[in-house]
Amino acid sequence: MRELTFVIGGCRSGKSRHALQLAEQIPAQKRIFVATCVPLDEEMEQRVLRHKKERGQNWITIEAPIRLPEIISENNQKGNVVLADCLTLWISNIILENNNIKKTDLYIEKLKLSLDDIQCPILLVSNEVGSGIVPENRLARQFRDVAGFVNQKIAARADQVIWMVAGIPVLVKQGK
Repeated sequence: MRELTFVIGGCRSGKSRHALQLAEQIPAQKRIFVATCVPLDEEMEQRVLRHKKERGQNWITIEAPIRLPEIISENNQKGNVVLADCLTLWISNIILENNNIKKTDLYIEKLKLSLDDIQCPILLVSNEVGSGIVPENRLARQFRDVAGFVNQKIAARADQVIWMVAGIPVLVKQGK
């Protein structure tokens, strides 16, 4: 099974939990969780520890705040399943590291290329950012625009798109 599944939804919609459940249903020799979060405070550190515990010891966790495309490429082998959570944190990390919104295009292109020749199931999680109000500041609007653009590109490329609403998965797209 070589399929790209995209799970998208708002904050606390159940997207991470659902993606994990989907990934665990896939027979795999190796389960790789790609974490894009950089815990900057104690609350976030506790959240990361809680998520690691939920995944259990069957998962290899790779922390990749920026190197998501490279990690996908390096682990995209038959017998694996790769779950990356989440694209919006990854985009935020890129913007903050480069201090330049325009450099995100290079990273987005790398991500698209890493998905060109899928050899194992890949699950990507992202936040839906277009359903809220227009942010008041320029950086927040730019972030929202880039995240929306990435979500569109990944959804177009995905075999399956699932939108999470209040813990309920809604199938948006099945098959290419």
